Amino acid sequence: MNLAVLGGWELAISASLVILLAILAAIQQLRLSRILLISASRAFIQLILLGYILDTVFQLRSIIWILMIAMAMLLIASREVMARQHRRLKGWWGFGTGTASLFISSFCVMLITLTAIIHVDPWYHPQYLIPILGMLLGNTMNGIAITLDRLLEDAWNERGMIEARLSLGQPAGVAISNLKQKALRAGLIPLINSMAVAGIVSLPGMMTGQILAGSPPLEAAKYQILIFFLITAGTGFGAWGAVTLAGHRLFDDRQRLRLERLQQHSDLQ
Repeated sequence: MNLAVLGGWELAISASLVILLAILAAIQQLRLSRILLISASRAFIQLILLGYILDTVFQLRSIIWILMIAMAMLLIASREVMARQHRRLKGWWGFGTGTASLFISSFCVMLITLTAIIHVDPWYHPQYLIPILGMLLGNTMNGIAITLDRLLEDAWNERGMIEARLSLGQPAGVAISNLKQKALRAGLIPLINSMAVAGIVSLPGMMTGQILAGSPPLEAAKYQILIFFLITAGTGFGAWGAVTLAGHRLFDDRQRLRLERLQQHSDLQ
């Protein structure tokens, strides 16, 4: 069976559903209509542009262009990690922590996947590199953002408890160890829940796309299992890196809590 071709009319019907949701949100005074429509518009424009760009990149197969796209994806994802936190590290630490964590969680896992699991030749083949990197970045970005937001918010709210532990002689890492554990759990639980109900409650996106494209369901299931495991491992490693870097920044060289290194960011866009 061939994949059905979507035209402008079919996309307009799906867009009308989002517009209807925005109208209902406005009626209920949820204050989400504007951001909902902006996000939908951004998704439409970004994905259409990406489609045109990838058409060209797939034909050229230039490692320079492929790496430029990959770096742009990493930097944009890092900015989103920082933007989704209520309290975040000031200066380049906020952006750098997200970038380093995403590099660990996405780029390293992607390279292992392409070279040791799928055995792509060359390893930078855009048909494999960009989709896998996109799935890893999109999912690990959420986990890392949740982890950092939970850690920094709890550090602010529990500053009295942290100071008390420090005064009792506990090292900085021990003083916030329970906060790190809570943050890591918060970042990983959504993925654990998704894996637990995959194939029973939900049919994951990649598997659905492959089946619609005509792939055998069993092969689609194998690839979805691979992606689930990669995303979970990547998110875990990235979240661990994030809490390690952020936890280090919360203290100075004399192991004193330095919450002035945090800034509040209430306008989540």
